[in-house]
Amino acid sequence: MKFAASLPLLSLWLAAGLAGAAQPAAAQGWKPDRTVEIIVGCAPGCGPDNVARTMQRTFQTQRYFDAPITIQNKGGGMGAVLRTYLKQYPGNAHYLYHGDQGILASQVMGRGAYTDFTPIAILFGEYIGIAVKADSPIKSGRDLIERLKKDPAAHSFGIATSLGNINHQGVAAALKSAGIDVRKTRNVIFNSGALAITAMLGGHIDVVPVSLGSWEPHVKTGVARVIAVSGNERVPGFFADVPTWRDQGANAVVFNWRAMFGAKGITPAQVAYWENIYARLVESPEWKAEMELRSGITQFVRAAPMKQRMEAEYPVIRSLLVDLELAKK
Repeated sequence: MKFAASLPLLSLWLAAGLAGAAQPAAAQGWKPDRTVEIIVGCAPGCGPDNVARTMQRTFQTQRYFDAPITIQNKGGGMGAVLRTYLKQYPGNAHYLYHGDQGILASQVMGRGAYTDFTPIAILFGEYIGIAVKADSPIKSGRDLIERLKKDPAAHSFGIATSLGNINHQGVAAALKSAGIDVRKTRNVIFNSGALAITAMLGGHIDVVPVSLGSWEPHVKTGVARVIAVSGNERVPGFFADVPTWRDQGANAVVFNWRAMFGAKGITPAQVAYWENIYARLVESPEWKAEMELRSGITQFVRAAPMKQRMEAEYPVIRSLLVDLELAKK
C-alpha cells in the first residue's frame, strides 16, 4: 500500500520537531487583547473539541494570557462551514483552528486549500482505532476483511466527518490493500466521532474508525471492542493487546497528526507568540494527562518545519486518495 511509504516521513517529522523545539523564543511583539476563539470542525464531544477544551481550561486556570477564550464548533459541509468562518478574519490572530492531517486530504479532494490557513504548530499524533459493538459478530480485523471480500456492502461504517479524511483512511487503506472495492462499502457520515460511536452502540451501524483514545471508556464499560489499530506496531498501554492491521494481513499504516493553524495572513510575530504558548502547553501536567487519556503521542513541531512536513506529505496523501478512487489522477 502506497500509504505505508509515509513512515519515513514520520521519522523526518520527529527530527524536525526536535530541531524546531530547540529554537530560541521569538521576540514578543504581540499578544491577544480580546477574545480568542479556538475553532473545531466537528460537533461538541468530538475528539478535537475535547482537546480544544483542555486547551481552554489550561489557558484560563494557569493564566497563560489575560484575554478570554471560547470554543467554536463549526462542523458541516465537509469543512466548508469552518473554512468560510475563518476566512472572515484574515490577518487576525485571535482566531485559531485546531485541525489535523485531514486538511491535506481536503485540498486533494477540492474542498479547500491548506494554504488558506497559517501553520502554527503540530502538537501531537494518534493512530486510528477500528471498533465494533461488544456483541458484534465481527470478531477481528481479519474477520471484517474476509466478510467484505465476499460482499463489500456486508457491513456499514460510521465515518466522522467526511469521506477521505483520516478516520476513513484508517479503515479504507486496509480494505484497499486486501483487494476490497472500497467504492462498494456502505459509509454513513457523522458530524463527530462521538455521534458515530453513539450510532454504533445503538446498533444503527456496524463499524466505526476514530482516534484510538476515544475507545477507552467504551471498552472499559464493556460495550465496544477495538478490532484493529492503524499503527505500524502495537500501541503500549491500555490497547497493547489490540493487533494492528499489519498483524492481520492488511498492509496499511495511518498516523494522524493534530495541529494548530491561524487565519491566513497573520504576522510572524503572531505566529511566534502562539508557537511559544503551545510549546509551554505541551509540557504542562494538564496536557500530559490529556495525552494519556487519548493514547496520544506528544511531538511539538514549530511552524516552519510543520509547513515543510505538510508539503512533503501532500503528494503521499494524494496518492492514497487516488488509490482509493476518491480523487482523480
